[in-house]
Amino acid sequence: MAKTSLNTKIHPSQANPLCEILVDAVKTISAKREDNPNEDIDLHMIEIMHMQHKMSTESKLVRGLVLDHGGRQSDLPSSLENCYILCLNVSLEYEKTEVHSGFFWSSADQREKLIASERQFTDDKVLQIIALKKKVCEGTNKNFVIINQKGIDPPSLELLAREGIVGIRRAKKRNGERIPLACGGNQLNSVDDLTEKDLGFAKHVYEQVLGEDKYTFIEGVENPFSCTLLIKGPNDYSIAQTKEAIRDGLRAIKNTIEDKCVVPGAGAFEIAASENLSNFARTQVSGKTKLGCNAFADALLVVPRTLAQNSGFDANDTILKV
Repeated sequence: MAKTSLNTKIHPSQANPLCEILVDAVKTISAKREDNPNEDIDLHMIEIMHMQHKMSTESKLVRGLVLDHGGRQSDLPSSLENCYILCLNVSLEYEKTEVHSGFFWSSADQREKLIASERQFTDDKVLQIIALKKKVCEGTNKNFVIINQKGIDPPSLELLAREGIVGIRRAKKRNGERIPLACGGNQLNSVDDLTEKDLGFAKHVYEQVLGEDKYTFIEGVENPFSCTLLIKGPNDYSIAQTKEAIRDGLRAIKNTIEDKCVVPGAGAFEIAASENLSNFARTQVSGKTKLGCNAFADALLVVPRTLAQNSGFDANDTILKV
C-alpha cells in the first residue's frame, strides 16, 4: 500500500526505501491500539522533521524524538548514554514582578541582600532538581537531562552544568506533550516533591549541529508511542516533495490498518462490478430493470475510460482488452 501511494508522488529510488520507514512509523504509534482496537491511530504522534543536509534517500525513522534546538552549555558533552529525562514547564529564570512595586535601600549592603533574596527564589528550584539528580544518579553511570518549555537563565545553567546536567530550554509545547509518551515519566508544572517516577528514560541523547541550527536526538526510548521521521534533502523543493509524499503514504497505511481491507485501483473494481452487473442483467432480471442494470454497468466504466484517456491510450481498445 505504501509503495503504491509513494511511487505516484516521487521517484522509485526515493519511494522504495521510504516504504519500510513509513510502515514502521505507523506500527510504532499503533502499538497501544492492542489494548483498545477501536482507538484511532493519531498521525500527529509522528513528527515530520527536516534537515537540509545530504540526499533525499537518507531520510530515516527515529524511534524517539528529534528536537530542533540544543543545549546552551558549550562545555558539556554533546552525546550522553543512559539518560534520565525530566520534562518541565517551570520558569528557571529571574522574573520581574507583575505588579508595580518599588524597593528602597539606604546602603549598598541592603541592595546586595535584596538581589540575593530575589535570586534565591530561582536557585531553590534548581537545587531541588540537583538533589533529585544526586539521588538517582549517585554511584551509577546514568546521566540527567532537563527539557524545559520555559526559560533557564545563565546562572541556573551554570549551576546545572557544574553537576553535569544538560538543560534544554524553550522546548515547543508539542514536544513537551510527546516526550512523556515516548520516554515515560510526567510533564511537571512544579519542582516540589520530585520523585523518580516523574522521570523518563532514554538510552542515547545526542546533539547534531548543522551550520547555525542545532538538533537534539532522543533515541532508545522505552515505550515509543511517538516517533520522528527525519527527512533529509539537498534543497527546499525536494524536501517539500518528500514531505507531501510521506503525508499521503502515512494516511494510506493508517486507513489500511483501520479498515482491514483494500480496494484495487486503476479502475479494476469498476470493471469487475460492470461485468457482474451485465451478467446479472442478462440472466437474473427482465423487463425495464434490465435497462437500469445495463445503464449502471456502463456508468461504472467512466472511471477506467477516463484513466485510459489520461494515459494517452485509446479508451475503447483498453476497455475491451481488460
